[in-house]
Amino acid sequence: MDDEDLKARAIALYDRFTHGAQDRRAFMADMTRLAGGAAAAQVLVATIAADPAAAAIVAEDDKRLTARMVHWPGANGHQLFGYMAIPKKHAKKPPAVLVVHENRGLQPYTRDVARRLAVAGFVGVALDFLSPQGGTPADEDKARAMIAALDIPAATADGVATIDWLAAHKLLSGKVGVVGFCWGGAMADRLAVAAGPALKASVAFYGPPPPPADAAKVKAAMLLHYAGSDDRVNAGAAPWVQALQAAHVDVRRFDYPGTQHAFHNDTSAARYDEAAATLAWDRTITFLREKLA
Repeated sequence: MDDEDLKARAIALYDRFTHGAQDRRAFMADMTRLAGGAAAAQVLVATIAADPAAAAIVAEDDKRLTARMVHWPGANGHQLFGYMAIPKKHAKKPPAVLVVHENRGLQPYTRDVARRLAVAGFVGVALDFLSPQGGTPADEDKARAMIAALDIPAATADGVATIDWLAAHKLLSGKVGVVGFCWGGAMADRLAVAAGPALKASVAFYGPPPPPADAAKVKAAMLLHYAGSDDRVNAGAAPWVQALQAAHVDVRRFDYPGTQHAFHNDTSAARYDEAAATLAWDRTITFLREKLA
């Protein structure tokens, strides 16, 4: 087994662990067998898992923007909170983009994405979907368990409430988009179904799609990014895209051959693909500028 085959198998094990019901002890036992030892397994996992200490693409203190935690009302009277990044130089009333995190909650990578959007001229808002439960914990395994236990209709309603809040904000343009990754990619699709005309554009990175029958409810333009080596997600991609096309939705699909699930996340060394991530991000910014102008 060569290094690339070993990495692919390790990523598949990690994906099964992080998106299934397997506990960490069983996962590490499988990884140890694959790697040939506990120490080698630890090294493999470290290259696949996101590193919260990894350098940001846009620094927290970047002089081109201001960023802070903010609060707003959720769907059922509770308070939501998240990270808002605002460009210092922007249109009189800039558009907003909701950033939806992966299944580990609001992490440094997600906040960095909000800052990248601010540098591009948008107000980036990364909602912590675990707000009603007190927010994302430091323990990523606990965060994944909390995300897995979320009431998805309630979480979707909080996302819609955030879109409505941004659309009505007196300092913003009223045009709102969403960008989501992994669990957040699936949520970006759900929000396109649920938000109605308040959402103008939805970008989903490797997000498992909703039932094709839901496509008729979508009013937003859709941009869908898929990793080449991501059978779990890609199995539902074609029916979803075909249903959107049949519903006359403006939908654009891009596939990135040879990439892994989470290829945009630069804090995961083994899965990050710089060329594909850059291309997908450039396409995302172009799309958002077109649809939120």
